[in-house]
Amino acid sequence: MIESAGSKTGKAHVIKSHHNVGGLPEHMKLGLVEPLRELFKDEVRRLGVELGLPRQMVYRHPFPGPGLACASSARSSRNTPSCWPAPMRSSSKSCAPGTCTTRPAKAFAVFLPVKSVGVVGDARAYEWVIALRAVETIDFMTAHWAHLPYEFLGRVSNRIINELRGVSRVVYDISGKPPATIEWE
Repeated sequence: MIESAGSKTGKAHVIKSHHNVGGLPEHMKLGLVEPLRELFKDEVRRLGVELGLPRQMVYRHPFPGPGLACASSARSSRNTPSCWPAPMRSSSKSCAPGTCTTRPAKAFAVFLPVKSVGVVGDARAYEWVIALRAVETIDFMTAHWAHLPYEFLGRVSNRIINELRGVSRVVYDISGKPPATIEWE
């Protein structure tokens, strides 16, 4: 909400071009607990732990928003989520012992509407590009790109290119927030 609303003084710029709150129907068969919508993601997670919710639920990646919209717009990228971030659901699968201190807080793939030259058999081919994004953060207000092992990124790249027709290149986004945002749109 903070990034979507600007400041009370009116001097801060609105950062987000979409909203993460609202959209609930006017009449529901449940009670809405407030002021939960005022909490940051890390505060919601602490509350989930205190309530005894399953760790897998509390620490799941936030829904990818515009990143998913970009990815689902291309037929070739619809299967990307099975290659990424599924292998990271268990930190033991994505990181060799001692190489990662935490799992990424969020990871997703983005279909880029750009074609790049590749080689298929003995011929050149112009095919699509997939960008991978994984970040580490506590509050999602700032974030650092996740330093995943090169071997792991290489396996994911090979798997995406080999399993998804029409993709010839996979890139890894190493931008922090700021200046970039976590999502792509």
